[in-house]
Amino acid sequence: MTSLKEICRGLPLNPLPENKGRRKGIPHAPVRTPNLTAQEKKLALRNALRYFPPEIQKKLALEFAEELRLYGHIYMYRFCPDIEMRAYPIGEYPCKTKSAAAIMLMIMNNLDPSVAQFPQELITYGGNGQVFSNWAQFWLVMHYLSEMTEEQTLVMYSGHPLGLFPSHQRAPRLIITNGMVIPNYSSRDEYEKMFALGVTMYGQMTAGSYCYIGPQGIVHGTVVDEAALLKRHKQGWLMEISNNLDHCIARLREARKNKIALSLGYHGNVVDLWERLVYELETTGELLVDLGSDQTSCHNPFNGGYYPVQLGFEEGKLLLSSNPGKFRTLVQESLKRHVAAINKLADKGMFFWDYGNAFLLEAQRAGADVAKKGANKTEFRYPSYVQHIMGDIFSLGFGPFRWVCTSGDPQDLATTDSIAMSVLEDSIRQGVSTSVKQQYHDNIRWIREAGRHSLVVGSQARILYSDQKGRVSIAVAINRAISEGKIKAPVVLSRDHHDVSGTDSPFRETSNIYDGSAFCADMAVQNFVGDAFRGATWVALHNGGGVGWGEVINGGFGLVLDGSKEAEERAKMMLSWDVSNGVARRCWSGNAFAYETICQAMKENGKLRVTLPHKVVDENILEQAVKH
Repeated sequence: MTSLKEICRGLPLNPLPENKGRRKGIPHAPVRTPNLTAQEKKLALRNALRYFPPEIQKKLALEFAEELRLYGHIYMYRFCPDIEMRAYPIGEYPCKTKSAAAIMLMIMNNLDPSVAQFPQELITYGGNGQVFSNWAQFWLVMHYLSEMTEEQTLVMYSGHPLGLFPSHQRAPRLIITNGMVIPNYSSRDEYEKMFALGVTMYGQMTAGSYCYIGPQGIVHGTVVDEAALLKRHKQGWLMEISNNLDHCIARLREARKNKIALSLGYHGNVVDLWERLVYELETTGELLVDLGSDQTSCHNPFNGGYYPVQLGFEEGKLLLSSNPGKFRTLVQESLKRHVAAINKLADKGMFFWDYGNAFLLEAQRAGADVAKKGANKTEFRYPSYVQHIMGDIFSLGFGPFRWVCTSGDPQDLATTDSIAMSVLEDSIRQGVSTSVKQQYHDNIRWIREAGRHSLVVGSQARILYSDQKGRVSIAVAINRAISEGKIKAPVVLSRDHHDVSGTDSPFRETSNIYDGSAFCADMAVQNFVGDAFRGATWVALHNGGGVGWGEVINGGFGLVLDGSKEAEERAKMMLSWDVSNGVARRCWSGNAFAYETICQAMKENGKLRVTLPHKVVDENILEQAVKH
């Protein structure tokens, strides 16, 4: 078994580790089909061999070529480390800085088999959300982090560690970019080739930024295979699982009749389930679903995120690798059936909304009936949950704030929970608006209940929807608790990229932006840059995530609280910007909640001055103007 100390020594080359290939008994990523030419295959091998000295290249070239042929990518399975991959207590990492050790902890948490979807392919979630492109990169990054000082910054290009560069103590210790492809070439087909060549990577949101915290961060409603379903059941996120539709319908009726809460995972194709619900409606007149949504991974519909109902799972995997064109056709036919069933239920009173993983977008491209008359490009027959709910919550400044206790001690997490509740209760007593008070009460209930429901998977982490004031106040209180010894080790602050300012995504995070700028990415890029020079320990900027490659620009950060006064000042400055940037943009687009929120922020901070929009109060002047 490899130790953390050995992991930090760099690539193991003498002797080479045994090539054990793909491990049995764990889920693996679908076979990719990049359709490389002979010259491109040589280029992919040349690029992979750059990590290794000439004397071992011949041996590795043969096995890398085999991986490329069998799996469509060079993962370098030989170098998958023989270590219990998990978030170790921060003090166990052999590093020169606490910041580096915290980053190593977060990386290993993203690759923990209890957390990661396809750990041996370095995929954390979403079917293709990579932490790194190959295992050589993992070894090099861990080595660089172990050597890094407070006057160096590690630069990451789409999984590849470009190197440690001189910087200064207040600079980020780590800068990550994933998938920064020239816009005209940011297509899915081009991505498949570039990923196979090892020159770019899809980092999803918090996979490639090392900030994922397991299902607590986002409760996955759709998984691809039985192993993932069993994992979530074992972890307590599902109360029951079944592969029998008759049993599912019976349990659904029983739960509705007795008014009991039930989380039931169906092992089968979701289209079969939707169509069965239609059958029950048509034969009994009973509408069994009041609210419906769909978290199908349609950001990746033709490479394993969606499997067509016409085929069994194993058949689908075979077709995906042998005839991707036919697979694509069946997926689009399946999407049309999928939507047809939902439409029938909705016509009878079910309220349906799109989670935002490009389900309605891909259904529309497949020819399904999801159009909305007179709508703009980001609107469909059904609203996205951002358009219906989250957009206004984002505009109030609330989003998925999170923290990780690097001691690994559950007691530290309980202490931070208590701190967060106290901070929010104090804020309510001091006086907040009615809309903010409602959110705070929801947050307090969430924190109070969270500790009793075993939500932690992987690192000792907590997620909490909070606004600018709440985030800053919680961060300051936690930092002081570290200073006073009430918390044993540093705490990493982060958030989902799916947040107030972090993501420009016209079919999800910015789908309720109606001034024409929903397809512009200034907000996410500015957020990345602004977080970097305001105190973040690390920052990341990604192409793709949530809705898919070429559809989104998003970014995130990590900020290490170590109990110092400097950490407190960093948190105040960076967290304030991280929220107010997006609120200001949403205000300028015309959102009334954002206008109210940013005006309040300016009252509280005299250094903040935001350009406010004037409304066109007389629409007739527009009509008259365009007639001339």
